[in-house]
Amino acid sequence: MSKKDHIPKFPESYWVESSPGLTSYPTLEQSIEADVAVVGGGISGITTAYLLAKEGLSVVLIEAGRLLNGTTAHTTAKITAQHDLIYDELIHQEGEEKASLYYKANHDALQFMKQTIEQNKIDCGFSVQDAYVYTNSDDYINKLEQEMSAYASLGIPGAYVEQTPLQIPAKAAVIMHNQAQFHPLQYLSALTLKFVEAGGKIYENTTAVDVEPGSHPEVITSKGHRIACKHVVSCTHFPFYDGLGFYFARMHADRSYVLGVHVENKCPEGMYLSAEDPKRSIRYAETAKHGKLLLIGGQSHKTGQGICTINHYEELRKFAETHFQMKEIAYRWSAQDLVTGDKIPYIGRITASSPNVYLATGFRKWGMTNSTAAALLIRDLIMEKDSAYEELYAPSRSIGLGTIKNLIVDNADVAKHLIAGKLEMVHKHPEDLAPDEGSVVKLHGKRAGAYKDSEGKLFLVDTTCTHMGCEVEWNNGDRTWDCPCHGSRFSVSGEVVEGPAEKPLKTLHL
Repeated sequence: MSKKDHIPKFPESYWVESSPGLTSYPTLEQSIEADVAVVGGGISGITTAYLLAKEGLSVVLIEAGRLLNGTTAHTTAKITAQHDLIYDELIHQEGEEKASLYYKANHDALQFMKQTIEQNKIDCGFSVQDAYVYTNSDDYINKLEQEMSAYASLGIPGAYVEQTPLQIPAKAAVIMHNQAQFHPLQYLSALTLKFVEAGGKIYENTTAVDVEPGSHPEVITSKGHRIACKHVVSCTHFPFYDGLGFYFARMHADRSYVLGVHVENKCPEGMYLSAEDPKRSIRYAETAKHGKLLLIGGQSHKTGQGICTINHYEELRKFAETHFQMKEIAYRWSAQDLVTGDKIPYIGRITASSPNVYLATGFRKWGMTNSTAAALLIRDLIMEKDSAYEELYAPSRSIGLGTIKNLIVDNADVAKHLIAGKLEMVHKHPEDLAPDEGSVVKLHGKRAGAYKDSEGKLFLVDTTCTHMGCEVEWNNGDRTWDCPCHGSRFSVSGEVVEGPAEKPLKTLHL
C-alpha cells in the first residue's frame, strides 16, 4: 500500500462528510456595527452567539475560514464531564469547592445541550451513554480508586468496576453515569440557523487580526474593515488578540488522531478512555452510509513534535486490528487543542484592563462541554448576571506552584525547539523529493520547506514561523507545516491553517 493510499492528503472527518450542504455565508466587505462581535465559528463561538442573540442583542459572528471546519469538525464528540482522571487532581490542586464547580459547570453544559436538542427537535444522533476510564495496568488501579473517592466526595454519580463491556483486557474502571454522544455538526448547524433567525449576522472567510480596545472596542479584519461594538468575544484557539495576557506562553498545543473503522465484533455501548498512555478513546457512531462505526482515538503529542505523524495512525490501526477484528478504515482525521498549566480553561475577561473583551480557550480536548460552559458563562458576564463559575475560569486567576512548574517546563520546551530548529543540519534538497512527499530541505544554503504534489508541482516555503520565529516541521499525516513551539500550522503553500500565527510562511523559489 502506498503512502498516499494509507494516509489521506487532506484528512476528512466522518462529521464533515456526513454533513453535506452546510449553509455558506458571505465575506465581510465593509465596516459594520453590532452590540457583540464573536470571533470563531466552532462550538463555543456559535453557542455564545446563539445565546446572546436570544437575549435580544445584535450579534455578528465571523470566522477566518468556513464555519464548523476546525477542531469542532474533528472531535470524537463525547458530551461528558468525565475529563480523564481529573477530579482527584483538582481536589488536591484547587480544593474541593473548585473541583465541585468544575464538575457542575460541565454537568450544566451537558444538560443545556440535552434540553436545547429536545426543545428544538434537533436530529443529531444524541444518545445517553455511560463514560468509562479504564486501565489494564496495576500502576493505575490505585489512581482509579482515588478518582472514585473523588466522585464520592463531590457527589458525582458513578461506580468502580473490575470489568467493562469492551473486548479489551481491563483490570478496573471508573464509570460516570448518564453522559452522552452526538453528531456535532448536525447540532451546531441547527443552532446556527436559530441564531440567524434571531437576527444574527454571520461572515465566513473573514479573519480578525486585532482589537482596538476601549469603551466601544473595534475588531479589525485582515482586509481593514472594522466591527464597532460594545463587547468582543474571542472563541479562537489562541486568542487572535492577546491583550498583553501572553496566552501563547500560558498554553501548549496537543494533537491527537482518530480512525473511523468497520469491525467484525459488535460495537459496544458506552464511551471509553484508557487511564494509561498511550491514550485510547473509544466510542461508536451510528452512520447512514456505513452503519455502526467505531471511533478510535489517541496518540496525543505536542504539535510539531514527536515521531512521524503517519506512525500515529499506524498505532491506532494496530490497536483496532488486535482488539476489534477491524475490517477496514473508513475515515482518518486529526485535531489539536490547547492545554493550560492547571488544566482548567481560560474563560472570561481577557485582562482586567479590557473588561469588555472576553475569551474562551484551553479546553484540553474536552470541548463539547467546556465550550458550552464557556458560552453560558460569557453570556452571563455580558448580561451582567452573577455566575458561580466566574472565578474558577477567570483568565487572570491566581495559579499555584504546580501550575507555575508546568508553565516553566512548557516554555523551556519552546526555547529548546527554537534553538534546535536554528542549529539543525539539513542535507536533503528539493530535487530529492518523490511525488506526494514533503521535507525540510536546503535551498540556497538555508533551511526551507518543500512539498512535491502527486503531479510533480513543487511548493517551497521559508520554515521560520511567522509567530515568534521557531522553525516549523513537516507533518506527513496531515500534509502541513507545524510549529513545535506554539502550535501554529500552515498549508503546503504556507497559508495559516491554525494560529497563533496570523501571517503566512514566506514563499520561496528555486
